[in-house]
Amino acid sequence: MSENLITIKNYLSALTEVIEKFPVEKLAEITELIQQARENQATIFICGNGGSWATAAHMVCDFGKNTRKPDKKRMRVIGLGDNIPSLTAYANDEGYDRVFAEPLMNLMQPGDVLIAISGSGNSPNILEAVKTARKFGGTSVGLTGFEGGQLKGLVDYPLVIPSDSMEVIEDFHMIVDHIMTLCLRQ
Repeated sequence: MSENLITIKNYLSALTEVIEKFPVEKLAEITELIQQARENQATIFICGNGGSWATAAHMVCDFGKNTRKPDKKRMRVIGLGDNIPSLTAYANDEGYDRVFAEPLMNLMQPGDVLIAISGSGNSPNILEAVKTARKFGGTSVGLTGFEGGQLKGLVDYPLVIPSDSMEVIEDFHMIVDHIMTLCLRQ
């Protein structure tokens, strides 16, 4: 058996293991929170770094576009990394750990929800965003992996992907996005 074939089979086995251990009830609870926020016309803010930012941006698109139905309220969703000039200005002037917290200080209102994505659960700018959301009366959801990092204990609703592979964790964060989108569209 070739090395590539072994790697592929091992990766798929790792995905299967996570499916078997996946915290389904926690995802249902988080989805209900997002559904309630939608009904209340609260804003959903989403942030992440690197691959997690790609997931956050994808989630913003899916929540904003792919959940539309004539009989449902539209989702109010904002990606905190979408404004690159603001992001770089905050990074330069306030520090990279403030790039998501500072915009939240302008926008977060009680009842709004922050979805914070960090594979490790230890990204300083994600942790600062969660602290800011709490300070302004928001509810926080943390998508993470490994053991959950600091994010697990800081958010209101942690969803820890049971894996120690960043690639698998990031795959499952996208799966979480797509499952939530399907639920929100129903």
